[in-house]
Amino acid sequence: MSTLRPIDLATWARRGHYEHYTRHPCTYAMTVELDATRLRAALRMTDRSTYAAHVWALATVVNRHDELRTDRDGDGRPAVWDVLHPAFTIFNEATETFACVCAEYDATFAAFHAQFVEVVAQHRSAPSLFPEPLPPNTFDVSSLPWTSFTGFNLNIDGGSGHLRPILTLGRYAERADRTLLPLAVQLNHAVADGFHAARLVNEVQDLFDDPTWLG
Repeated sequence: MSTLRPIDLATWARRGHYEHYTRHPCTYAMTVELDATRLRAALRMTDRSTYAAHVWALATVVNRHDELRTDRDGDGRPAVWDVLHPAFTIFNEATETFACVCAEYDATFAAFHAQFVEVVAQHRSAPSLFPEPLPPNTFDVSSLPWTSFTGFNLNIDGGSGHLRPILTLGRYAERADRTLLPLAVQLNHAVADGFHAARLVNEVQDLFDDPTWLG
């Protein structure tokens, strides 16, 4: 059972930034190309799902840092989830629509992978957007495996109240001898600055560079 821990505003170093960007809402997006060369090579030596590996790496970094798990409680006050689970998209080829489902995060990739594969198999042909209710402690991951991109931005009406990260993956791009993976990161400035966005990207890159966690 996940809990939402209130933030002590009296001691929160970010209080001024949070209050400013709550009064003057600001979200921002950054698109990068991750070097997936080593991860892709390692995946080819296993029967592991590439999508599961990408989602697990993102979830691992999200769950390292409070600013990426910050939300608002029922009274609208800032608070931090002890864990965020990835809510990710599955494409339905027959209807050309997608479903949004959730796999519980596990720090051990093998355990997460087993659950991820089961969820995908269960909902691959789901006719609805949300075949099962999502828990409140999720963050969004979308995949566009049909195209690579160097820029991506979501325009969400009223989205300034959403504090959790929104992450979008693209199609691998081959450049010289490298395999690159587009990643778009959308954050709320009230809880995360450019430093935090860069740290997220850099730590995901570190996981891609040393994929021994694949097991």
